Amino acid sequence: MKTVNHWIGGKTVEGASGNYGPVTDPATGVVTTQVALASVDEVDAAVQAAKDAFRTWGQSSLAARTKVLFAYRALLDANRDAIAELIVAEHGKVHSDALGEVARGLEIVELACGITTQLKGELSTSVSNRVDVAAIRQPLGVVAGITPFNFPAMVPMWMFPLAIACGNTFVLKPSEKDPSAANKLAELAHEAGLPDGVLNVLHGDKVAVDALLAHPDVAAVSFVGSTPIARYIHTTASANGKRVQALGGAKNHMLVLPDADLDAAADAAVSAAYGSAGERCMAISAVVAVGAVGDDLVQKIRERAEKIKIGPGNDPTSEMGPLITKAHRDKVASYVHGAAEQGADVVLDGTGYSVDGFEDGHWIGLSLLDNVKTDSDAYRDEIFGPVLCVLRADTYEEAVALINDSPFGNGTAIFTRDGGAARRFQLEVQAGMVGVNVPIPVPVGYHSFGGWKDSLFGDHHIYGPDGIHFYTRGKVVTTRWPDPSEPHAGVDLGFPRNH
Repeated sequence: MKTVNHWIGGKTVEGASGNYGPVTDPATGVVTTQVALASVDEVDAAVQAAKDAFRTWGQSSLAARTKVLFAYRALLDANRDAIAELIVAEHGKVHSDALGEVARGLEIVELACGITTQLKGELSTSVSNRVDVAAIRQPLGVVAGITPFNFPAMVPMWMFPLAIACGNTFVLKPSEKDPSAANKLAELAHEAGLPDGVLNVLHGDKVAVDALLAHPDVAAVSFVGSTPIARYIHTTASANGKRVQALGGAKNHMLVLPDADLDAAADAAVSAAYGSAGERCMAISAVVAVGAVGDDLVQKIRERAEKIKIGPGNDPTSEMGPLITKAHRDKVASYVHGAAEQGADVVLDGTGYSVDGFEDGHWIGLSLLDNVKTDSDAYRDEIFGPVLCVLRADTYEEAVALINDSPFGNGTAIFTRDGGAARRFQLEVQAGMVGVNVPIPVPVGYHSFGGWKDSLFGDHHIYGPDGIHFYTRGKVVTTRWPDPSEPHAGVDLGFPRNH
């Protein structure tokens, strides 16, 4: 059986704890790989390798860093298919979706390639007599990233390229459910010329996570995952004096007004709810239909959903793959099974779905729930699967109040032809990312990604300007050089004279 080991100090390091976790092919249900799970001592070894590398990498020139990043970008581009194949084999998403994930990660690598302009400081000259003040930004040191299973390549690339471009060194703890893509990313960075120890990949479970959160040499922690774990990461790492950005879960709403193009709205709802089998934090999981538009919209969504082809990710005809694990598949199915008892109309029930020849895979079909109540489990919880809830509202005001009452505030969207309504919505809705006739408003790399309320813990969003600020800290330097033609001025016990 294949074993995925750690990547520490520029080389593969075999696991020493004796503990391994199973990695399953979601399409077959077969355990194909085992992944080493790190002990506390192995966490310390990875952090020490990063700490040693920081002594030189943190002092390296911007030209040296960007040279590596440009080479890295080229290698990632050349290896898109290889990375995507690893994602398909361990996560289960279809190949085209995996390629899209790699492309979105590449956006952040490209942003990191331009770090020279992003790290420019500020200078004020002659603030007083021959006194200048400069503001600069410097790296933190060793930083860590803890990433989820649903985007095993993209989310790590949301973190470490910017971190290392800013002069930090990085310890990545990817999901143990699909670990191989992270190792491939590290190997390609090494091939691009990244010095040993600048990027380390440490596999593990809660033991490794807690060790990173407590380690005195880790200056900051980035996290993407569920809200309960994000809250735990933020609380624990903050208590240990670390800077934290912890992105949590979501219940993203799509508001459809009566004047909307219903065909476009239905297309968007199906794509945003069921793409990647709903296993993404920006999935639309709740459609709020205003007025009489609901019946037609639900029918159009149903017609489209029934045509989606589900199958193995390496089958080019498949549009949606399986879920990551059997346990997760069963949990997602439980929300559909309980929906009718809690007042919903089950328009589509995908829980009995299977694929011929792959009967042991983690399959589930598309489910559509109408007239869902806000106190039902299917609405309150982040399901993280291909289940779309439709709620009804009589007015725009009622719909916005419903959305704003949600404890989550990650992303949201409105579908309308009315520019005034759209403008009002983007100002009134309580969410960090808003789409207008765009169902999944994930920002491009040079803007930052992040939600509000229980979807984000910490002050910084991820990547973009916020990401650069997160991985650096400001310093202000005030200088005064005496004019060589003037005599020594003597002692002055007063405040500096600025006027």
